[in-house]
Amino acid sequence: MIKKSVLIALTLVLAASCVSPKVYKELEDKYANLKKEHRNLTDAHDELMQAKSKLENDMAALQSDYDKTLMQRDKLQSDYNALKSNYDNLKASYDALEKNSSAAIAENSKKNRELLAQLEAKEQALAAENARLETLKKQLEDRSNRIAELESVIAAKDKAMTDLKNAISRALTDFEGKGLTVELRDGKVYVSMENKLLFQSGSWAVGSQGRQAVQQLGNVLADNPDIAILIEGHTDNVPYTGNGQLSGNWDLSTKRATAIVNILRENANINPENLTAAGRGEYAPVATNDTAEGKAKNRRIEVILTPKLDELSKLLNDN
Repeated sequence: MIKKSVLIALTLVLAASCVSPKVYKELEDKYANLKKEHRNLTDAHDELMQAKSKLENDMAALQSDYDKTLMQRDKLQSDYNALKSNYDNLKASYDALEKNSSAAIAENSKKNRELLAQLEAKEQALAAENARLETLKKQLEDRSNRIAELESVIAAKDKAMTDLKNAISRALTDFEGKGLTVELRDGKVYVSMENKLLFQSGSWAVGSQGRQAVQQLGNVLADNPDIAILIEGHTDNVPYTGNGQLSGNWDLSTKRATAIVNILRENANINPENLTAAGRGEYAPVATNDTAEGKAKNRRIEVILTPKLDELSKLLNDN
């Protein structure tokens, strides 16, 4: 991930190794737009995870409310049953006393009316609680379905990226041990190629073996049109001492990234709008520059593949 604000110079390699201002500006604008899109997609992903967490909390609260309401309903049912039993006993007493005492009959009649009023009130309260329980149950089901839908989309996205990583690993298996690694981190696929596989020292011309690796990578990417492809060039911290065609390591890293983009663009099935070239110079090392081995690891091209989160964004906006 890009942790620092870095001046991104986007260039296209022309036959005379010079870049026209128009092409340079187009690449620079394109990278800025895609960087903004990347930031928006990351925000959308974070918003999705926050929404999921909130839904889970809401669901837990609804479950607690549901359980409490259920207990209240059960207590009302118990009270109702007790009152009903009392009423039945009084009704039996009323029937027994009806022949013997008009006064007892009057008293029983009054108690019966009171009990009937209480029973009616309990029945109304019980009906209201049952209706509330049904509403809470529906809300719980809706929350559960929403969470399940979000989890399904996230799982599908993660599976797609895992499948993409595995497909790239299979396609580039011939280059294992030659400075090439493929890994899945934070939902993105990172393809790292050390310069020894791609370029001669101080050059941005891709060698035959490196071209083959990039072309085989492009064949996999052509089958995945919903992936944003960021190509980053990196150098070690040794100042560039070439023939003056370049201004320094940053310029060199940008030309190398653009050289990879140009090879990928040879594949007509890759949408150029998905491609972005960026130079990072020596400012994003993955190892120490104090050793020759560390410097070799830092001289690299990184192809960062990010899933487009259009479906997730739509799901969030629709709900």
